[in-house]
Formats: sequence, structure tokens, C-alpha cells
Amino acid sequence: MARRKNDTKRTDLSAFDQAGARILDNPLTTEVEDSYLEYAYSVIHSRALPDARDGLKPVHRRILWSMYEQNHRPDRPYVKSSRVVGDCMGRYHPHGDTAIYDAMVRLAQDFSLNAPLIDGHGNFGSLDDGPAASRYTEARMSREAMLLVGELGEGTVDFKPNYDGSELEPKVLPAAFPNLLVNGTSGIAVGMATNMIPHNLGEVVAAARHLITNPEADLDALMRFVPGPDLPTGGQLLGLDEVRRAYETGRGVVRMRARAQTGPLEGGRGRQAITVTELPYGVGTEKIIEAITDEVKGKMITSGPKRGQRQAARLQGIADVKDLTDREHGTRLVIECKVGVNPQALLADLYRLTPLETSFGINNLVLVDGQPRTLGLKPLLEVFVQHRYDVVTRRTTYRRTKRQDRLHLVDGLLIALIDIDRVVAIIRGSDDAAAAKASLMSEFSLSDIQATYILDTPLRRLTRFDRIELETEQERLRAEIAELSRILDNEDVLKKVVSDELAEVASEFGAPRRTTLIGGDLKEVLAASVPAGPLEVADDPCQVILSATGLIARTAAESEEATEGRRRSGRVKHDAVHALVHSTARGRVLLITSRGRAFKTDVLPLPVLPEQIGTVSLRGGVSASELVPLEKGERVVGLAPLTGEGLGIAMGTRQGVVKVVAPEWPVRSDEFEVMTLKEGDEILQATWITDPAVFLTFVTSDASLLKFQAKNVRPQGLKGGGMAGMTLASGASVISFNAVSTTDAEHGEPMVVTSTGTQVKVTPFAAYPAKGRATGGVRVQRFLKGESSLQVAWVGPRPVGASKTGDPIELPEPDSRRDGSGEAVLMGPQIVGHMIERG
Repeated sequence: MARRKNDTKRTDLSAFDQAGARILDNPLTTEVEDSYLEYAYSVIHSRALPDARDGLKPVHRRILWSMYEQNHRPDRPYVKSSRVVGDCMGRYHPHGDTAIYDAMVRLAQDFSLNAPLIDGHGNFGSLDDGPAASRYTEARMSREAMLLVGELGEGTVDFKPNYDGSELEPKVLPAAFPNLLVNGTSGIAVGMATNMIPHNLGEVVAAARHLITNPEADLDALMRFVPGPDLPTGGQLLGLDEVRRAYETGRGVVRMRARAQTGPLEGGRGRQAITVTELPYGVGTEKIIEAITDEVKGKMITSGPKRGQRQAARLQGIADVKDLTDREHGTRLVIECKVGVNPQALLADLYRLTPLETSFGINNLVLVDGQPRTLGLKPLLEVFVQHRYDVVTRRTTYRRTKRQDRLHLVDGLLIALIDIDRVVAIIRGSDDAAAAKASLMSEFSLSDIQATYILDTPLRRLTRFDRIELETEQERLRAEIAELSRILDNEDVLKKVVSDELAEVASEFGAPRRTTLIGGDLKEVLAASVPAGPLEVADDPCQVILSATGLIARTAAESEEATEGRRRSGRVKHDAVHALVHSTARGRVLLITSRGRAFKTDVLPLPVLPEQIGTVSLRGGVSASELVPLEKGERVVGLAPLTGEGLGIAMGTRQGVVKVVAPEWPVRSDEFEVMTLKEGDEILQATWITDPAVFLTFVTSDASLLKFQAKNVRPQGLKGGGMAGMTLASGASVISFNAVSTTDAEHGEPMVVTSTGTQVKVTPFAAYPAKGRATGGVRVQRFLKGESSLQVAWVGPRPVGASKTGDPIELPEPDSRRDGSGEAVLMGPQIVGHMIERG
């Protein structure tokens, strides 16, 4: 913006006062216009807008220059912030200590800048609170700041007088990295404003280096290195189409979203919680809590006929909000959900109604050659790269000149050393220093500078050893001058030097990306992120399933009519199921472990199985270890409802012990013991039974099967150790325990599946006679040569086989021979279970 010339517009009405001074009569409108333009020009150039080269506004540049001059460097002690502010204000920036300290504080905040330029010691504020007063805090330059000022002493930039002409200050800093893009900035001038978003240092440097080697690279090529902004506070950035528009035009609006996860509340007795660990850029936890409070209670109306009243609450389902943020764990905002509330639906409401999701308006307005311009990504990188070319060129010229000057002196000293006696004689025979200098210049063809240097050099340095050192230095200087000249004479070499220096900066100061980018059109992304379903989950019937691979999930909550309709439709899928229990979506179930422990678990947080299951494993389930604190080697072996009619839980152990535990669960405890086990024993399976006519079956490693009715086992309390279930032969152990109903025609005839690892046999359950409890059973499979034990066994309806990874294995057709040897099956079943009906 050029300064306005007013001489031609002023009315030429001259007058003189009594002292003879000339007075110009200027119209008021012209004077106001001129004064306002002067003010606007000052604000734009001297306060509000950053320079595109070093990315700094004048106040930031003056703070760093003042600290650099006062030697407040990273390897020096901290000094009081008020000392830095006072020095900067008194010498370079006469705009008030508050403005300077506020600017200094922002340079020290790691939640405002990706690469803080001030190393602060003390309370420099947070996203919600301001900093302590400057008399309480201390500061020094950061290592990143030294990259901006480190080359100031080598003639790299121009200087200008300060406000009163008593000092000099740099017009721009050398800036060894793209500070403007890395740290961003904001400022409000007259009639214009800038708002630049931070980026990842390593990504921006990579793009700049690519631009150096490929000056014609387009925006898409650069965005392969800089896919989007990277915010100091992390979080998510939505809609990269808008990001590309901002990179192309210099203007755009991006959507920032907090990073949150849903899950059980620790110690919350089944309550769900939303834990926020990363917030949008510039948003603090107190601002979030205040917005949540307003939306839960209803905002207060401040104007109109309903002034003083509250609007209707728009946010439902929140029980409490806790801010657990600390220095050790970082941001941690816990939003507790009410019982039965779908946390995903609540999170969507929080994104919509609170600053957990907010916008950032990008406006890349910067000063280029003193003129305000709005630049996209490529022009910003081009301005920075050109600045580095200029800096490195001036630095190289400065260094070469210094070395040339030193070489000139070394050459003179070596000339004097060749005939040192003559030099000494000339000096001793001269009347004064001027005569000696003139004689030396005439005798040895020396320059004035060389002759003066020889006269100033002590005689003790003019020895044979100093000559060797000088010759070594002469060779080194000539090599360095040649290398520096090569940089100045060859543009490709200059580019390589700039590129290599940027690579060193990225290697030392680069950091992993913090912000996750979510591509696509912003409207489509926002629409896709809204979860289906109501805020509160209906307490409809569902099934909780434990897979044969140890995963737990539930079916979608639905009515009995819908379940029956899908069963009649014939669309049936199956999965390898180890245990299944009926519950409701907002109910609780028991998880029984192999160590005889039981845990109460909520059904709602469990993953919901998809409508179609194409494999024989519950791949959508969650590992039991993520739900309950299992010990090493412990696993979940069964499920049971907390309420409902039934005899209890039937359990069988590896040592042949059987127990039916009566359904009398502790009310206040979420973890309790259901069976006292002997040393080395473990529960193989726990099954909820409702019919005393159900058969309990044991299958042993030596191929024996015993079945007897559950009514033969007396129910015991939680502390009971069970009773003898099966008598085992020496060296044998139980490998399978099941509860089998023979009256459930709906699920088909039960089968016995056994496998030695290669041979697999499927036999009707009816082929095996029932015997009494605590007996030895009957043969279930005949071993072939080389076989000595059963590896896998299972008894129940609709059997399916699977590998340990859940991949399906085809079972042979049923064989009525109860002691047959089975059929050879490639990779015999390592896991066996039954099918579950799914529409």
C-alpha cells in the first residue's frame, strides 16, 4: 500500500503566524482521510500482518532480536520475562508492555505453536487461563528460535533504524525453516485480517525441498507432502476438499473435531463414558464444560420478552462431566453417560452442539515486498525458498569475503617469513611506524593492510613453527574460498545447499503428525459421521455370544416377533459358538472363567454382530480380556444370566469334577468366586441349565465319554468345590464338558464330535448309553496306529469345526459307529462349537 500524496489536494491558502511560520489551511475531510491512511498503513506494516519470509509480525521479530542481542540463548540461564519485555519496549517496540508480553507468551505455548520460539519457565497460561504476570515467569530462546536468528551476524539481511534512530533492528530474520506455515499466525489490521493454520514441520520442509528440485510442481504434487494442517492439539480435521481449496486460493474453512472414544466408565458399575483426549485447536476444556452445561440446562435468554428465562435443553443423556487433565496424562475430559444411553449417539450430539467440533477460517494474508497479498500453499513456499536463496547467497558472500581478507593477511605474513631478517632490519632502521610500513610495502610488494598487520604481529609468532601453521591455514582458506565460490557461481549447487540445510532441520526438529485427516467433501463427511439409532437404547431382547475363538459379542436388540419372523424366513447364517445366553440390551450377564471366577458385565457396550456373518468366527467381537481383568492363562469358558428361572450353572473341570452352582449371586459385588478348584485343576466349560433332564457329558483324552442327567448333581453354593463327575484312568484328563438337551427338537439332534488331530468323527449322541455319575464312561473313538489321545471333543446340536483363527473346517458326515476311527480331514478341527441362527 503506497503512502498517499496530499500536496495536490491541499488548498493553497498560505498564511504566516507572528513568528513567521507558514500555515497551510487543509480541509477537514482531506486531513481525516490522510490521517486514517497513515494509521492503516502503520497497523498493516508495523503491527498486524506477518512477513511471508520469516512468518513473524514486528513485535515477535523484535522480541527475538532483543533476546538474541542480550544473549538469552538456549544454553544460558533463564531470565525474568519482565526484563525481556522492558528491553524490547525501551529499544525497539514502544507499544506497551502488555502487548509485548502477550505476544511473548504465545511464542512459548506448545498448544499454540508446533515449534515454540520461547522456552518458558513458569505459568505461561493454558487454553482456558491466562499466564502469570511477567515478574513471575522466566524465559529464554528455544532451539527452534535459534534457527530463525542464527545467521544474523553474517550479513544475511538488511537492518533499519529503530523508532528513535538510536539502534538498528533487522527488517526480516534469516529463518532457516518455514515458520509461517509451521506455526501459523493471526492478526487484525485495518480492513483486513490474517488467520493462518499450523502445519507439520517435517511435511512442510519436504514440500519445500520438492519445490527446490521441481519448481514447476503443481499443488497436487505438493499436497503429497503436505496433505493438510497439523495442529498442536491434535484432534481430527474433516473435509480435505476444503483444505485443497484453501491451499489453492489462500482462503477456506476447515472443520476441526476432538478425538474421543467411548467405553465403560472405570469403576462406574456398567455406566458408559465418552473420554476426550484431544481438543480442536484453540479450544479448552473449560469452554467445553461451559457449553455442555448450557445445553443440558438450557441457555439463558438475555433479550426479548422471555429475558431471564432458559431455553429448552438440547442435550440429553449426560450424568456428569469431569476434567481429569494433568501434565502427566495430558487432556482427559470424561463425560459420563446415563444408564441405557447410546454413547455414539450422544457423542454425535456433542459434536453438533458444543465446541468439540468447530471451524477454522483460513485466510493467508501476508506481506510480500511490503504489500498485503493472499497466498496459497505453493506461493508461500516459493517466497520462503527465494528468501533462503537470498540468505544463503549473502551468507556465502560474507563468508568468502572474510576468508579472502584472512588469506590476504596470511599471504603477507608468509612473504615476510621468507626473509625475516630483512624485515627486522627494515623495521629497526626506520624512523617511525609509517616509514617502516612504507619500506615494507616497497621492498616486498605488500599492501597497506598486509604491512600494517606485519608490524602489529609479535616477533615471537614469526618462527618456523608458525610458518607451518600459516601454510596449512593458507591451503584451508583457499579450499574454502573455492567451495564458497562454487556455491555463488552455480545455481544448482546453491539449491542443493538450501535443500540439504532444510533436511538437517527436519531431521533434528521434525515430529510425527498429531492431527488425523479425514478426506472427502465436508458435508458428506459430517453426514456420514452421524450414527444411526436413537440416543437411548431400548431394553429389547438380545443374545450374548461367546465364540469358540474367545470373542464376545451380542446380537442386535429386537422384539420377539422380529426374531421369529427372521427364523421363519429361512435366511440362516451360522457361527462357531462356545456359549450363548439370552439377555436384554440394557441388561447384565455373568462371565465365568477357567479359574472359577465370575464377573458381572453390561450387555450394551458389547459389539453388535452384523446382519450377515460369512465366516465361522465372531470376528466382530471383543476379546474377553478387554472386558474383565483376566490373569495369565485364564480364559472365559461360559456365560450365565443374572436373572431368570433355571437350576444354575453347570461346570465341569479337567480333573473330572462337576458342579451345579445355585443362582444366588452377590448383589454388591461385581466379581466373585463360583467354584473352589483343586491345585492344577481348571473349568472347561460353564453352561446355564434350566431343565433337570439335561445330560451332562464328559469326554476324556483317552477317548471315553460319560453322560448322566443334571438332576443327579445337587446344586451347591458359591464356595462349594463340586463333586465327582467322572472317574478317570491313569494319565487321562477331561478335554470337553457339555450340557446337552435331547428334547429340544428345534435345534436338531445332538452330535458327538471327536478328533485326534487328523481323524475326525461325528456320531449321534443317542448312540452312547447314559451311566451314573462318577463312573468311567464308554469308548467314543478307536485309535489308529500312531494315535494315542483325543485332541478335541464337543457334544451338542448343529456342530461346526474351525481352526484357532476361526477359519471354517468341513466336518464329515455322521457315523453311527460309536467306537469308529473317523475320517481323515485336512487340518482337523482345533475348535468345535455349534451354529447360531442369524438372519
